[in-house]
Amino acid sequence: MLGRTDTGSTVNARVRKAAAPPLLAALLASIAPMVLTSPVAAQTSAPAGVSFALPAQPLPAAIDAFSRQTGWQIGYSSSLAAGVMARPVTGTMTPSQALDTLLAGTGVTYRLTGPSTATLVAAPAPAPQDGAAVLPPVTISAAGQWEVSRTTITPEEIERKNPQDIRDVFKGEPGIRVGSSIPMSQKVYVNGVEETNLAVSIDGSRQNNKVFHHNGTTLLDPAFLKVVRVDAGVAPADAGPGALAGAIAYETKDARDLLAGDGVGAFLKSTFNTNGPSLVTSAAGYGRQQGVEGLAYLTFGKGGEYADGDGHHVAGTRTDLISGLGKVAMETRGGHRLQLSHERVHDDAARPYRANIGFISGRPGWEPRVRDYSMDRQNTVLTYTDTQPTALWNPKLVLAYGRTHIETPIYLRPAAGSSTSGSYPGNGKTTSFNGKAENVFDVGFGTVTAGADFYRDEATYNDPTFAAGERATNAGLYAQARLAPIERLRLSFGLRGDRQLFRGTTGEDWDNAGVSRNISGEFDLLPGHLIAKAGYSHSWGGIPLAENFILNTAWRYGGGPRPVSSDNVTAGLEARYQGFSVEGRLFRTKLDDARAARFAVTSGTLTHDVRSEGYEIGAGYAWPDSFVRAKFADIDVTIDGKPVDSDIGTYLATPVGKALTLTGGHTIQRWNLTVGADLEYVWDYDKLQAGQQSLDGYTVVNLFVEHRIPQYSDLALRLDVRNLFDATYADRATYGQEFDTVTPLYQPGRAFLISASATF
Repeated sequence: MLGRTDTGSTVNARVRKAAAPPLLAALLASIAPMVLTSPVAAQTSAPAGVSFALPAQPLPAAIDAFSRQTGWQIGYSSSLAAGVMARPVTGTMTPSQALDTLLAGTGVTYRLTGPSTATLVAAPAPAPQDGAAVLPPVTISAAGQWEVSRTTITPEEIERKNPQDIRDVFKGEPGIRVGSSIPMSQKVYVNGVEETNLAVSIDGSRQNNKVFHHNGTTLLDPAFLKVVRVDAGVAPADAGPGALAGAIAYETKDARDLLAGDGVGAFLKSTFNTNGPSLVTSAAGYGRQQGVEGLAYLTFGKGGEYADGDGHHVAGTRTDLISGLGKVAMETRGGHRLQLSHERVHDDAARPYRANIGFISGRPGWEPRVRDYSMDRQNTVLTYTDTQPTALWNPKLVLAYGRTHIETPIYLRPAAGSSTSGSYPGNGKTTSFNGKAENVFDVGFGTVTAGADFYRDEATYNDPTFAAGERATNAGLYAQARLAPIERLRLSFGLRGDRQLFRGTTGEDWDNAGVSRNISGEFDLLPGHLIAKAGYSHSWGGIPLAENFILNTAWRYGGGPRPVSSDNVTAGLEARYQGFSVEGRLFRTKLDDARAARFAVTSGTLTHDVRSEGYEIGAGYAWPDSFVRAKFADIDVTIDGKPVDSDIGTYLATPVGKALTLTGGHTIQRWNLTVGADLEYVWDYDKLQAGQQSLDGYTVVNLFVEHRIPQYSDLALRLDVRNLFDATYADRATYGQEFDTVTPLYQPGRAFLISASATF
């Protein structure tokens, strides 16, 4: 628990070439506080693009891969799809464009039955011209890109959730928990395992953000997000090094997602939250012209401290955020595309003394209740791709640099007889220079991705009295095959080898190497209706860097820290029938020698064994203009064979237990009105160590309503009601709830978010 330092109204405007009509601008100003927007309608004017890489394959497999990536529900008869080969889909496009491409020339088309639901039907036969013969479509056998335990948060889902922080992004996924109520101290846990044990990337750039145990590890502005992909446990070799418990890939928007073709535009968004209150404003400008693209996006937020469900203000929770995203790209007529992006998030405000804890009783009186924190994360990525690949040439090159920096005052014990405590600034910084070069080969019945990657990660701490640092350099080779050897079977298997040079705070070096492997598969028990899936992976992660604020030049490394490794296994079933879907899976993740260094001289090489196991089940139904979905997870986590607690589990794992989520939405087309709701029910949890208190369960309900004004199709508004019943609770993954001396960071009580958007 203790380290060195412990001695809404949304206005959304997209401007194309013409200026806003005066009447529309006046209307926006006069009724913005009262009306709401439909994201489904908004997507019509500026479709959200998704990056697809689906080679040609049997139609049932292609539809399954398409549905997993987009969240669309596609109904079809097995007789219609039998023997039909889908076309390859490569590039960034909307789901409807991808489905058009996938079905082109197959004799099958589709009929939309809702915003993200469709039914496949036979395409009308073209009338032959005189003397012309109608040829059957050319078919190629191949397999699509898929992963056995992947969860994809699609652009449509992100729009529907209207996320204010990363916790909102994963809402509705009970197996993915986000602790803390303040964005700068939020940490993501997948199956109970903390995200620094996963391969986390932003636009393909590796993240190395283990700065301070009281802070989050990946501060991210959800306004920038296009799609998020989470591989829980079993991850492919091309997910990157260190995928011990899976992988998380965040992908941000670019100009292609906001403009369907050449042109220029602008975007404005403001979000007002009544609980604080707070106001967050985003603005963007973007354009495309003959292969040249540019995007500039800025978010600025200010606000007061929120109140919990009991009406008590939570100290250190005011909003003070600025973030930006810039992208430029150039694409030749031959398909060679080069893109440079830079993304930055900066949070600068007084936070609780320990930013992930509300308060600890019994601490010395000279420790302030709050202190200033400055957290800054930057990410720069240069990417080359070929948008017109061939079977043997489909390359991707990435070169990236990321940095996370935290500055906070270190308070000193007062001198004898004095009540005044002095302080000095403490600085922690992590950096990662990383990259990869890979190519995807189409082998006829699937693809093989082969490549090499590297990283150079550094962690440093310094203040006027002390400085220390660690460094790790890694080079890896990998290959991942995704094949469909027969129509009903899809296999994915891969291998990667890594060699790491680790340098400790004492300047000593250790050279280690290891091999990672994975295999997973899906088999159609009933084609189009019932799929069995299973997977296994063994991952080697090298020696993780320690947290910056506990680095110690007096550590005794001895023979050196031990490399961490893991084993993951998962198995499940997925069934679909005419809009209904049911799925379930079992999983287990085991980390061996996971590093958990502390500041003490003998603790630099401290390790633990972590085990997470459990199951998830889900069911849903989609029909025209509506959907309902339920998910349940039961996750048990242990460290060294004992029940996990959030202190021993720092940077490792957290208690989870049982959680249920319910989500639903309905669009009334004739009224241009969309309504939705979600519920989260978390059970009490008492699988704890002796002397610890049980974790309280909670129930949270959220509602929203959105409306588009027909006569002004570019104007729309939205209202969210968060925590409808004003529950007082801390998210299950929030630190310290099992300790009777800790007041955890409670989530906000009831809040109203009023959102308005306009497109010109």
